[in-house]
Amino acid sequence: MQYVSTRNNHPPVNASRAIALGMVPEGGLFVPETVPDLGFLPTGSESYGSVAERILPPLLTDFPAPEVASCIARAYNAASFDTDEIVNVVPLDEGRSVMELWHGPTAAFKDVALQIMPHLLGTAKKIIGDRSHTVILVATSGDTGKAALEGFRNCDGIAIIVFYPHGGVSEVQKLQMTTTDGTNTRVIGVKGNFDECQTEVKRLLGSSSLRERYREKGFEFSSANSINWGRLCPQIAYYFSSYGKLVGRGTIAAGDKVNFCIPTGNFGNILAGYYAMRMGLPIDKLICASNANKVLADFFAAGLYDSNRPFSRTVSPSMDILISSNLERFLYEVTGHDAGAAAGWSRSLAGTGAFRVDEPTREAMGRFIVPGWVDEQEVLATIGATFRQTGYVLDTHTAVAAALGRRVALPDGRHTIIASTASPFKFGTAVLKGMTGEVVDDEFRAIDRISTLSGMPVHRALLQLRQRQERHTRVIEKNMMQDTLVELMQDIAG
Repeated sequence: MQYVSTRNNHPPVNASRAIALGMVPEGGLFVPETVPDLGFLPTGSESYGSVAERILPPLLTDFPAPEVASCIARAYNAASFDTDEIVNVVPLDEGRSVMELWHGPTAAFKDVALQIMPHLLGTAKKIIGDRSHTVILVATSGDTGKAALEGFRNCDGIAIIVFYPHGGVSEVQKLQMTTTDGTNTRVIGVKGNFDECQTEVKRLLGSSSLRERYREKGFEFSSANSINWGRLCPQIAYYFSSYGKLVGRGTIAAGDKVNFCIPTGNFGNILAGYYAMRMGLPIDKLICASNANKVLADFFAAGLYDSNRPFSRTVSPSMDILISSNLERFLYEVTGHDAGAAAGWSRSLAGTGAFRVDEPTREAMGRFIVPGWVDEQEVLATIGATFRQTGYVLDTHTAVAAALGRRVALPDGRHTIIASTASPFKFGTAVLKGMTGEVVDDEFRAIDRISTLSGMPVHRALLQLRQRQERHTRVIEKNMMQDTLVELMQDIAG
């Protein structure tokens, strides 16, 4: 299995090299040259780890099978996840189930990939003989930052630097990052939005002068965002695992097609669902659920991607994104690996903030992507209605998907699986407002109230958070990210 650049500007590489690099140094993203059809459907009797052992080896063909199995075993266990299932699937109502992806150490779906990614990266470096000190650069809209910090904290030969939009994440998300310990962690607030953080991190990763400057000193840069294939490919496994659970319960029969409804910002999670479909999982539609920052909903509806619009800070901050990096991978795939088109659209987006796809591409996307968006009022109303009717508590991102999944009228009547991307306790004040209408200005009071009302125990990631000392309090202007990186590199180098 070789990996190629979406812009045809880099020689093909094996999986270990693609993961070590993080993204194509010249710009662009690595994708598999071919997508294997596994001919495998889980029955529900398999453990999560055994499902992952069927999914990952065909995508990581230069990794010895025992090494992949070791990575899986070290990632998916009771020390890291609060359920033996790793990912729970909970019936919501007739025709809908919730795929709970937030049982890991930071209460967000990013944990499922970022608990295994450090092991994959360490194995990749060993395979290619890379003895450099890896510096992970991360831009986060809220959840990736802490999940990456938790995954890479105190890893030998690795340092991690996280940039987050100051004022653009929830108080809990901020504290999760800024209270992180570990000798190799740095967290920086940026006076800007996530798109600005992400764009600059991608520029830094693609800077040949920076790479060469620090390569001479024994350092290599990489990424833990979903632009790194080592972060994206483990997410494919939970689509297969969740499908198997429904088969095992008799909710669906093996081979029945299902729909997945996914709250979407940077397009990584839904892209993993697309690759699951390509690998043989019977998926009919992928419902792409956007919040008020509905650039993706508008794009799939009309074929015009236009980020030149007001940026909204919403109660679902991890989706407050106007530039969806993984869309480039998706467009490359649906155009039959047309690197010229993908590169042209990327140049247009970088230069003008917009691009328009041709009609055949728009039609190809529409065969399995169903777009839509949900405003703030409907998000909160959905949280309240769901709690009153079922006793289930949705977080603000999952509520976007739950609302759209109910509103979108698909004629097939297929079972719909809603991706639940975060624990409701991570966004306490907004969730409580949705549940009861109460307005509380303290996240931890809201968390306690939600627990009392629902009977849910507070997620262990948040239990002691209010008592923890903030260790990372630095906030910079958005034009200071490169200078700050250089300064931090001096500290990392000792």
